[in-house]
Amino acid sequence: MKYSKSSLLQNTVVINIRGKNINRFLKRLVSHKIDLLDIKQISYKEMNITVRADNYEKIKEIKTVYDMFLVDVHGGLKIKKIVRTNVHLISSFILGIILLIFLSNIIFDIEVIHTNSSVRNFLLDELKDEGISKLRLQKNYQSIEKIKKKIVSKHKDKIEWLEIERVGTKYIVRVEERKLSTPPSVISKRHIVASKSAIIKKIDAKTGEIVKNINDYVKPGDVVISGEIKLHDEIKDVLGAEGEVYGEVWYQTKITYPLTRRTEKVLNNYKHGLVIEIFGHRIELFNSFKHKEILKNYSIKNLLLPISISLEKQQEIEILEEMNTIDEAIDKALNKGKEKIEDRLDEDEYIISQNSLKVNVKSSKIELDVFYVVYENITSYQPIIEKPLEE
Repeated sequence: MKYSKSSLLQNTVVINIRGKNINRFLKRLVSHKIDLLDIKQISYKEMNITVRADNYEKIKEIKTVYDMFLVDVHGGLKIKKIVRTNVHLISSFILGIILLIFLSNIIFDIEVIHTNSSVRNFLLDELKDEGISKLRLQKNYQSIEKIKKKIVSKHKDKIEWLEIERVGTKYIVRVEERKLSTPPSVISKRHIVASKSAIIKKIDAKTGEIVKNINDYVKPGDVVISGEIKLHDEIKDVLGAEGEVYGEVWYQTKITYPLTRRTEKVLNNYKHGLVIEIFGHRIELFNSFKHKEILKNYSIKNLLLPISISLEKQQEIEILEEMNTIDEAIDKALNKGKEKIEDRLDEDEYIISQNSLKVNVKSSKIELDVFYVVYENITSYQPIIEKPLEE
């Protein structure tokens, strides 16, 4: 009895045949020119045969007393069966991928990096006029270059340089203003006074008359450089005093620091991840960080099935466990206080000294009173109100 091998793409069916003398039935099939692609004997009264799908109806006509059941299908019929059974799931997945591709080409955020809010707002308006705004399709490289040149050319007096960078679904805009020379400003008639209580350590006078000495103690509002120029106690001229005054200033602050704490350190590592969530179970298709913060999440959800596809922007977080002795906590508290003071100081200002006044240990933290001596710019101004000349 001859039979041939089937192709993986050929439409075939597996039929279960039951009855007496099945071999006689197989010979009948061969006589009707039906190719038997595969035969599996189950028992002397039962076997499975594989034939081409187009022979199925023909076999049903000639089966006579034999029982026949369709067991499985292969080839294109198998694919159709799978698609038909999972049509909603496959449709949802394909729709999700299409939407995901579409969303990945939408701009969801525009960040203009500049310290001046008026410059940021001005640029956002200009970009909007050129078709760059939130929830719009991204521009290609050539279009971005044309828009940059157009904005810079249009505002030559304001913009020196402009860069537009695409990062995922976000545009980052960097701008440098054009520096125009400004005429010298006229200084109003004024005194230079102390802004806070201090001991004077440096007086740098450009115009005006110095009326205090180094190591003098001053209170807020005390005149250090006078705008009134005197000769023999008589005012000869009144002008705007220019200069700077530095003094030794004192601060006392209370700092708390835990003996045990768990902190999170945000790292400058970023990833974009594709996440599928099925029945509340999260499946990440790409390697992600162990500890992370999800900065942005664009999700596509199916209304019929509990399935969603999300595009996430992730930032790595490092978990730090800190255990301190009392001495270590005191040292770290002092550093913390020092950093807070230094953060508000200019480059030419600095901490002269610091002293711990009192330490209290309460449950799992310490409280520390610290006294700081700081070299600081204490320059302030006081307008001179001239008396009208008596007639």
